[in-house]
Amino acid sequence: MEIGFFRFVYLGFHIINKMKQEMQKYTATDRLVWKTLFERQAENLTDKASADYLNCLNKMSTVISPKEIPNFEKVNEWFTTSTGWQIEVVPGLIPVEQFFELLAQKRFCSSTWLRTMEQLDYLEEPDMFHDIFGHIPLLANPTFSKFAHDFGKLGKSLIGNQPALLKLQKLYWFTIEFGIIREHSKIKSYGAGILSSFGETNRVAKKNCTILPFNITEVVNKAFETDHLQEEYFLIESLNDLQNALEVLKIELSRKIEL
Repeated sequence: MEIGFFRFVYLGFHIINKMKQEMQKYTATDRLVWKTLFERQAENLTDKASADYLNCLNKMSTVISPKEIPNFEKVNEWFTTSTGWQIEVVPGLIPVEQFFELLAQKRFCSSTWLRTMEQLDYLEEPDMFHDIFGHIPLLANPTFSKFAHDFGKLGKSLIGNQPALLKLQKLYWFTIEFGIIREHSKIKSYGAGILSSFGETNRVAKKNCTILPFNITEVVNKAFETDHLQEEYFLIESLNDLQNALEVLKIELSRKIEL
């Protein structure tokens, strides 16, 4: 199984040197790991992932596929004619200030390293499969793209306000990482933490967990832990619910009302 993780940590802001993906350094083992993970999870998600995610993964098949490790330059070029996102290579966890600054610029963070064959079902920190397979495809969806971008802009405007940033952290956790959605009376997954995890995908599909109706007040006050599979998930009815919730949160925070 995989556990949940954030790309950001609450540290003082500092500049991280620009990093690049070095395609020539990937080994045959790396390519086998990518192919194995991709093919296994793509098949597993056929009836478990949201249609929005699956449609985007299919649209991006020329640059994200099991055939080869994704070349970030090619993925970035693909996005120039779509929603405009770009991949930003990071070494691992980064300061919260930089995380929101990048999202506000439509730059999504990704590692360039891959787990080993022995780590297919368990990982303690985000690798490239989680970042690219889990997060990147849905950014090609205009509705989700706007939500992620606006989320970043709101976070950037709240830097230094730790209580407000904690609420955003929880919103990120229960949507972008571990979000689920109702489609034709069935529960499907759209959060990257679920989509990149074979075990968590099946856990949600079998409903071996608690499903809660999405309520922004409850979401931003909900405690969570990062060292085990999730016990509770918030269910949205459409991706539009995410933007609506963000607008409500933005208004409440601007009024300094405690949610």
